[in-house]
Amino acid sequence: MALAQLRHFVAGLTPEAYQQAAGCRGRHTLGKHVRHIIDHVEALLNLGPGEGVVDYEHRRRDARLEQWPQQAANRLDDLEALLVAFDPQKEAASLHYPVGDEALMLDTSVSRELAFLTSHTIHHMAIIGLLAEQQGIPLAEDFGVHPSTLRHWQREATSHVIAR
Repeated sequence: MALAQLRHFVAGLTPEAYQQAAGCRGRHTLGKHVRHIIDHVEALLNLGPGEGVVDYEHRRRDARLEQWPQQAANRLDDLEALLVAFDPQKEAASLHYPVGDEALMLDTSVSRELAFLTSHTIHHMAIIGLLAEQQGIPLAEDFGVHPSTLRHWQREATSHVIAR
């Protein structure tokens, strides 16, 4: 769901808007955050049979996905299809987790990593939303909002109606 919403947003962007630098050092662009999301999803999908190690540290970082929104939208479309066919019941996995000069190998599961990626994606979509708003790009009200927050908003709206 989040990737579909992101894909739809990205497909409507011009390369100029997608690449526009923001922040005091100019390090942030819509494209860099989209590419970052794609990298993380690919890291999990590249989990080979029998390998069992998820490594978010060593990502592909394809610069074209930062620069060209249509390429990123196409890749997001591909990832959505791969996720539909992806088996979250794969064997137990380990997470390569760097800490300083060391790296820990933490027990995890594919399902747990899918949950992480959902929250990670939505978190970066919230940042993308802030950058888009600075450019005057319209967004859906629920863009970059976690489902738990949407449910909270709904309960809050319902309680205000009942209280009146």
